[in-house]
Amino acid sequence: MKLRLLIAYDGTAFRGWQSQRGGNTVQDTLEDVVSTIVGERVILHGSGRTDAGVHALGQTVHFELSREQLGRLGRMSEPERWLAALNASLPPELRVMKVSRAAEGFHARFSASGKIYRYELWHGPVLPPHLHQKTWHLYGSLDRAVIRQLAAAVEGTHDFRGFCADSGSLPESTVRTIRRLAVKERGHSISLTVEGDGFLYRMVRMIVGGIVRVAQGKEDADVFTRRLAAGKPWPNPAMAPAPGLYLVKVHYRKREIPFSKRRKSP
Repeated sequence: MKLRLLIAYDGTAFRGWQSQRGGNTVQDTLEDVVSTIVGERVILHGSGRTDAGVHALGQTVHFELSREQLGRLGRMSEPERWLAALNASLPPELRVMKVSRAAEGFHARFSASGKIYRYELWHGPVLPPHLHQKTWHLYGSLDRAVIRQLAAAVEGTHDFRGFCADSGSLPESTVRTIRRLAVKERGHSISLTVEGDGFLYRMVRMIVGGIVRVAQGKEDADVFTRRLAAGKPWPNPAMAPAPGLYLVKVHYRKREIPFSKRRKSP
């Protein structure tokens, strides 16, 4: 049986999603609780990595249980019983919002058809304390019209190699489609919501960092647009800090196709 979890977390408390030596990641924390319930090691698969300090409102995770494990679990083999059991042992900064049974071909990462991220900015002299580590506090001049202009320029299909940090390896293609980059202003608060078919390593943070640099008058707008059109690494790229970023939602296809049977991207 394959179980699908919808989880949310305050990234301030963790060293990112992916398991690593020294622990204290979201994956390590959640795997420890699942493994304790099952009685043996269980590997979790997430829809993607988030950096240390990045938050999630709708991260998707899955794991599988064998027939033998289900037999030992008894009534805990029922998906609806996992919600209370997991949250009873998880720290308050990490919560399972929903548990459901997944289709046989479902994979949290490879079945995803797109994601929505949101980046929060605060442009004002004083940052409210409850927003500490939850938004990027900006000082001084900031041209909001420039933010809207460059957000519109990002929409569409581009080679985002100039907005991709070096993670040691690159995907076969760095072309991605941004379906929308919506800017919402409310007083000192500015939210940038980005929806796309996929994202490269630190791509959203580098897009936001580049937009803000221009809006602050530290760089010309044509530098940003040339970087967007270049399709190659860019020298000294700006990058927004992690705490302002939220993974909002992961989209999935209505009918799941086993990821092992899919054709590789050209």
